[in-house]
Amino acid sequence: MRTLCASTLIGEFFVVGFAGLVAMKDPDLTQVQVWTVCGVVMLLSVLLCGVLSRPGAVQVGWALQIGLILSGFVVPMMFFLGALFTLLWWCSLHYGQRVDAIKARWAAEAAQAPQGPQAGTATDA
Repeated sequence: MRTLCASTLIGEFFVVGFAGLVAMKDPDLTQVQVWTVCGVVMLLSVLLCGVLSRPGAVQVGWALQIGLILSGFVVPMMFFLGALFTLLWWCSLHYGQRVDAIKARWAAEAAQAPQGPQAGTATDA
């Protein structure tokens, strides 16, 4: 799950950076406002990659997705991109947990398998 979620968050890092460039064209916003908000969100997305296994990290990720969608009020294309990344976040969580469960099952099966030479094989004498 961590790999898929981290990949989604790194993608969001770049999208937020590019959205910041677009938001700079808005005459109502200063560069300081734009890059303060974008910088915090970009930093949060990178830091969240490292703490995905900790309690509450997934909920912070959901809050980040909501923030991306709401950023569409500043950069309208972010409504679409925010929704797309929210779908990717859900898929990363859903399918990532499935992959983790399959890996755990395979590890349990491998731990139960005999470690020595298999019965019925020829050995050098």
